[in-house]
Amino acid sequence: MKTLQVGDKVPPFSGITHEGKTIGLDDFIGKKWVVFFYPKANTPGCTAEACDLRDHYEALQNAGYHLLGVSADTQKQQKNFADKYQFPFPLLADTDKTLINAFGVWGPKKFMGREYDGIHRQTFVMDEEGVVVHVIDKVKTKEHASQLLAL
Repeated sequence: MKTLQVGDKVPPFSGITHEGKTIGLDDFIGKKWVVFFYPKANTPGCTAEACDLRDHYEALQNAGYHLLGVSADTQKQQKNFADKYQFPFPLLADTDKTLINAFGVWGPKKFMGREYDGIHRQTFVMDEEGVVVHVIDKVKTKEHASQLLAL
């Protein structure tokens, strides 16, 4: 698993959001933006993380951040998740794992003694030119907005 690091440029990408809109790298050039990867929509940790970002969305916007959530869930699953919790930011349905692999967040994981491949919960902050300026490897699901605002 080769994860993007500080100083790396985000490769071009394109995908479908929970609203059925196409979104890509060009939509974020000229903006400070955050991509947060989460394992699965509507699970306790992912819900806590996304809801914390929702609850502090105004402060994140005031800090200049544009958010994008990404998981391998389908567009329908992302839409249900976003609608249920009224997320004000787009969720990308990366079912073919293009962006997940480009950022290097897919790899071996361990849970209750079982090993499997999955999405690592990581967050990347990019500058206006699409260059990674921060990587949060140890995401605190209930305090994720605070982690971003402290940068």
